[in-house]
Amino acid sequence: MTDLVIITGASGGLGLALSRSVPFPARIIDISRSGPPESSGIEHLQADLTNVAGWDDLIEEIVSIVGKEKPDRAVFIHNAGTLRPIGFSGEVARVEYEKNVILNSAAGQVLGNGFLEAVHGLEGTFDVVMITSGAASKAYPGWSAYGAGKAALEHWVRNVGAEQQIRGGVRLAAIAPGVLDTAMQAQIREQSEEDFPDVGRFRDLHQDDRLTSPEVAASKLWKVLESGFESGTILDLRSI
Repeated sequence: MTDLVIITGASGGLGLALSRSVPFPARIIDISRSGPPESSGIEHLQADLTNVAGWDDLIEEIVSIVGKEKPDRAVFIHNAGTLRPIGFSGEVARVEYEKNVILNSAAGQVLGNGFLEAVHGLEGTFDVVMITSGAASKAYPGWSAYGAGKAALEHWVRNVGAEQQIRGGVRLAAIAPGVLDTAMQAQIREQSEEDFPDVGRFRDLHQDDRLTSPEVAASKLWKVLESGFESGTILDLRSI
């Protein structure tokens, strides 16, 4: 019997930092296209989460792993996300916009549902975490799909968290890590004001050394999970 941590998008950034700082002995699995560095020792399930056709097979694999391990503790963290395409709705590439909606909104809900299916009926401590953003509640012109996707995940957590309080007992949370020093932030700073009018704020945060490292955010997130929380919680790590 082995405890289990499954993280989408642990090939870099916050996901990789989370996988490297799990505070209890566990089998750690990344779900991403490229996978984590070979030196990490983290298992990799290759998947392009924008490809809906591959979701059923991926969920079957998760169900199989959980069924074989029967962990006393299991955590599923949906960290994978994308800002592309950055730009005003109706002015960006349609295919990229569709992929943004699929990855940032639908993938988390469907995989989260699959994890709940996998642990249903098992005895133990089980957590589902959706990585969210301040963009879920604040409008950022140029991020319409991204912000809407994060808002959808937050409300999914509220709803399913309420369900699990009635029956199931799995703890769910949507956690915003703050503005992190990652490749995604570098991508933001490269945008034009025409496509992303708020770009100056993010350039200033970088210039003034006010970005949080992924490692610091990961440590805070694990402390939240270790200390306990009410299912359905929406939390910004900058508030703790």
